Amino acid sequence: MTWESPARLWLLLGVAALVVGYLAMQRRQSRYAVRFTNLRLLDRVAPQRPAWRRHVPAGLFLAMLALLVVGFARPNAEVRVPRERATVMVAVDVSTSMLAGDVDPDRLTAAKEAARRFVDGLPDEFNVGLVAFAGSAAVVVPPSTDREALDEGVQRLAEGITGVQGTAIGEAISTSLGAVKSLDAKAAKDPPPARIIILSDGANTSGMDPMEAAGQAVAAKVPVHTISFGTPSGSVDRGGRAIQVPVDGQTLKAVAEETGGGFHEASTSAELRAVYEDIGTSVGYRRERQDISARFIGLGLVFAMGAAAGSLRWFSRLP
Repeated sequence: MTWESPARLWLLLGVAALVVGYLAMQRRQSRYAVRFTNLRLLDRVAPQRPAWRRHVPAGLFLAMLALLVVGFARPNAEVRVPRERATVMVAVDVSTSMLAGDVDPDRLTAAKEAARRFVDGLPDEFNVGLVAFAGSAAVVVPPSTDREALDEGVQRLAEGITGVQGTAIGEAISTSLGAVKSLDAKAAKDPPPARIIILSDGANTSGMDPMEAAGQAVAAKVPVHTISFGTPSGSVDRGGRAIQVPVDGQTLKAVAEETGGGFHEASTSAELRAVYEDIGTSVGYRRERQDISARFIGLGLVFAMGAAAGSLRWFSRLP
């Protein structure tokens, strides 16, 4: 935290002086009561006062003064601010290997649920699009703020939706970049701040070289976050025969490193949700310094109302 007017914090010495004065006054009153010789008479003539409660209004009042002084000094802090036109493209692998049951109930179903939760956690003003890929890639939902359309798109994700088998990670990146560039009329000349999230369980087997697509992402200044999802023991049933489809994240890791994104591994539904939550804290935001004096002033006003309420409740007067 920094201060625009740090010299004003010297006013806190005045608040400290009031605290010392209040404590001295309380000590003086206690000594006077002890010196009063007729204690029975003192009990009759002195009004009954709440013990600890009589200090609450004064304490709240002094706390209010301290908070107002801090707010008067105009504190600043770094806060996360959503980027304007922020766009997130989520690309999900729908190849046959995603039907492996090593993740309950299977990789693809778990991936769809996690993607849905991820999107629900993003700010409403974010543009979010959906790409499905296997041997080729296709835009299922163009980037927009329409969450209902995106949810319907996630529901439609299924094996074979792209029509070609395989794993085309490079095509998924290139297709996602194309969707970002078509966000609006000015996207071609003024691209929006964007992130691409690729979820897959295997290495690239078809289409564009993933590193070539990664180069395009670097040129467009779009980091690609990748998620390797599955376990080494994954398998799918084809004609009564189990075909091994172990997870392979080497290509995804290389793409993330090349583009400045993050590489994540998940072998369970819970881990996948955690990965998405981690990614969600970074995509589409920028950090900037903002004046937060209103927080202290607002809290100070709450303390002031508490001091007034306590004084009226216990002493039938304002402090």
